[in-house]
Amino acid sequence: MSRRSGILEFAVLGLLRESPMHGYELRKRLNTSLGIFRAFSYGTLYPCLKTLVANGWLIEEPGSAPEDALAASLAGRRAKIVYRLTAEGKEHFEELLSHTGPDAWEDEHFAARFAFFGQTEREVRMRVLEGRRSRLEERLEKMRASLARTRERLDDYTLELQRHGMESVEREVRWLNELIESERAGRDQRRSGPGSPAEQEGTSGEADGLPRHRDAASSGGMPPGHPGPPDPSADTTK
Repeated sequence: MSRRSGILEFAVLGLLRESPMHGYELRKRLNTSLGIFRAFSYGTLYPCLKTLVANGWLIEEPGSAPEDALAASLAGRRAKIVYRLTAEGKEHFEELLSHTGPDAWEDEHFAARFAFFGQTEREVRMRVLEGRRSRLEERLEKMRASLARTRERLDDYTLELQRHGMESVEREVRWLNELIESERAGRDQRRSGPGSPAEQEGTSGEADGLPRHRDAASSGGMPPGHPGPPDPSADTTK
């Protein structure tokens, strides 16, 4: 399974954990709530759904509205199939949420992981955020070193493009620093003792560490104003 198809399966399981959906609705949610999937088509989504069904993580059910099924039958069309997460699928998704390895820090995978931070344990969120920051700091160091070596050979436009790529990475590092500090502040508040506001929030999937002006779902898995994962092509070292 390719990394990109793995990200799609993760996102599908996460959305269906919220509620059952038919394919059109699911694709719409992938496009609007998780903007990183705008390039996916039905030709990609439905094989993914079939695989998840074959693995026992989803089940297919007929649409819940009888009149819809009757209208589809009279028109010679198939009734819409609703996809529902199974208990095994929920368990598998929760296992995926707990993963914090290098794949979780890469551009597209990180965006998908961030979109489901509301369902993720605080300690896992911290590890993913810190891993992502470390990865971008390494990328930024390489970009700076490359720019220093090649600056004299670049024309003004190429140089400006290189600077733009560096600035995008620098912005994301600053954003990650803010998120990490917010998560730590929320954790410290929880440790202040029983009765504190954070103590009453619960222990898993809580989002009290996230700055309140952020809204990941409304901007493709990234908060408003955030430039999104930088284009990997901006890294000048291959």
